[in-house]
Amino acid sequence: MFDLKLIRDNPDFFDSGWKRRGLPPQTAQILAMDETRRTVMTALQELLAKRNEASKQIGVLKGKLKGGTNDEVEALMAEVAGYKDKLAALEEDEKKHSAALNDFLSTLPNIPHETVPDGGGEKDNVEVRRIGQPKGMNNPKDHVDIGAALGGMDFETAAKMSGARFVLLRSGIARLERAIAQFMLDTHTGEHGYTEMSVPLLVRDEALYGTGQLPKFADDLFKTGNGLWMIPTSEVSLTNTVLGDILEADELPLRLTALTPCFRSEAGAAGKDTRGMIRQHQFYKVEMVSITEEDKSMDELDRMVGCAENILKKLDLPFRTVTLCTGDMGFSAQKTFDIEVFLPGQNAYREISSCSNCGDFQARRMMARYKKAGEKATRFVHTLNGSGVAVGRCLIAVLENYQQADGSVVIPDALKPYMGGVEKLEPVGERKSGKVANA
Repeated sequence: MFDLKLIRDNPDFFDSGWKRRGLPPQTAQILAMDETRRTVMTALQELLAKRNEASKQIGVLKGKLKGGTNDEVEALMAEVAGYKDKLAALEEDEKKHSAALNDFLSTLPNIPHETVPDGGGEKDNVEVRRIGQPKGMNNPKDHVDIGAALGGMDFETAAKMSGARFVLLRSGIARLERAIAQFMLDTHTGEHGYTEMSVPLLVRDEALYGTGQLPKFADDLFKTGNGLWMIPTSEVSLTNTVLGDILEADELPLRLTALTPCFRSEAGAAGKDTRGMIRQHQFYKVEMVSITEEDKSMDELDRMVGCAENILKKLDLPFRTVTLCTGDMGFSAQKTFDIEVFLPGQNAYREISSCSNCGDFQARRMMARYKKAGEKATRFVHTLNGSGVAVGRCLIAVLENYQQADGSVVIPDALKPYMGGVEKLEPVGERKSGKVANA
């Protein structure tokens, strides 16, 4: 959401920002709607003032008449009674115009930060750094073929009960997924200073409105029969922990993390990444959320990106970090860095984490504020979110980057403490020996 006073004072700034996102000028319509609303509000206030003045006069006259009445009092009482319907109509009109303006503003994306590169899509993103070198492999398999050979990745059985874009993991691969998630949580809480949360997976409209998924992206979500929504990411639950709050500055930054399943309809991804686990309706993700003061959020963004990168460094997975351009950035984001892990099976870098600074965009929708010591005025917090990282995609990256010529998969050193002594997953039918397990 946006500050209407800022739009009135700086319409060119907002129009140029939306232009960078490929939108036509918006402020003329916003200001026209706002002027209509304010005209109705002025009429309402003037009528209220007239009613109050007439009521005051009635009280004065009745006082002089010692509670009695006369023609002047009766006329004033009739005048006040006549205001009732007019006031009700104006109040209803004001609500209607305010709702229309709010609905329109709710569909407009955040203004890009000045450091975000311009561009129309993924091809215009700018690489910041590249860490690690892809391992030289002869004819590497992708995770689907690796998982099938290990006997631990079953799309057909999942499809029987749930349809496309679901997977059933078994035995060693299921344990490896759990190990990855636990490793991430332990790293973020033990080394990066995040507080672990266990959060609701079902939320009300207000929560998804606060983080920007509603009203514009309802088709990308799953809704239950009783009106609650399944979270597309725990960003929703974690960020909304400050919904409507006024925090003290010394409480900030808040750094929160959670492991949850995430649910997405992928309505806009028909025909895209249909093979394997890259794009699922249900998947696990470790999320990071930060709530900060407004002048510290860009430093916090760099810190958050570093936390996500550290996960991949510990797993010795090659990756690159890119700054998203204006045409590829999410709706609520002011600036976003994507981290892309190298997948040998695709011979490509694919997104595994996206870290965004949303500025005060979400905070205004949530009315989440803070107050500095000695100040009466409140300020809107800045909110940030990032994948720390997507568990399923990390599982894919481990399987593909640690595959061996004999079809086995070596467990990365960082995950061995979580695997109960298992050091390698072997194809189905291979004889187990030592610290080796079938998937």
